[in-house]
Amino acid sequence: MTVNPIQLQKFLGGLDYPVGKEDLLRRAQELGADTNVLQTIRSLPADRFNSPNDVSEALGELR
Repeated sequence: MTVNPIQLQKFLGGLDYPVGKEDLLRRAQELGADTNVLQTIRSLPADRFNSPNDVSEALGELR
């Protein structure tokens, strides 16, 4: 199942950017993200994100 940007951002609310991939993973886990969402975050091509838009763009690169 493919995770879309809206699904992903649901688990990343409240983060202060810039953040690293590990910060994204930790936040998503805290908010109860499923395995599919966590695996998607692990697969993102960047390790650092300056904004939620950067996360969405990285997600787009996976498709």
